[in-house]
Amino acid sequence: MAEITAPSEHSRARSGPYKMKKKPSRVDLTAMVDVCFLLIMFFIFTTQLEELKAMDLYVPKDTLKDSTKSPESGTLTLLLGKEGSIHFYEGIFDAARPDLLKTAQASGIREYIIRKKRNTDPEKLMIIIKPTNEATYKQTVDILDEMTINDIKRYALTDISEMEATALAKR
Repeated sequence: MAEITAPSEHSRARSGPYKMKKKPSRVDLTAMVDVCFLLIMFFIFTTQLEELKAMDLYVPKDTLKDSTKSPESGTLTLLLGKEGSIHFYEGIFDAARPDLLKTAQASGIREYIIRKKRNTDPEKLMIIIKPTNEATYKQTVDILDEMTINDIKRYALTDISEMEATALAKR
């Protein structure tokens, strides 16, 4: 049992036949400790912790036909290079025609994405993101942010092919 005791004050000798003795005061703290514990537990259990924030992930529908296939005309491939450079091409990569591979900085890629989105049916638009070994994590996150900002529903993050890596090495 928790308690607080206060020392008694000794009274001075008074004149008179009767002296009253003062008893020390006692306060029982058990009930107060129980109430404090219950209040702490109440606030712990009722407080909502911070919710995790994450990106929406769009996955293909589970159907018999392959819904990840998209036509060549609706595909834009982004190759993330070193020092913030982004190389891109439309359709299928042709190693014989390296002039199809264009280059932009991270700040200017948005206009190409918007142009491609404007000129392509939303159901057929597919953007493929391929980071190279020289690409940074920040650059990958930035391009994923561009997909969210431009409301691109279908995009994929994959590895770069050997043909594309060789074409980039020649640049």
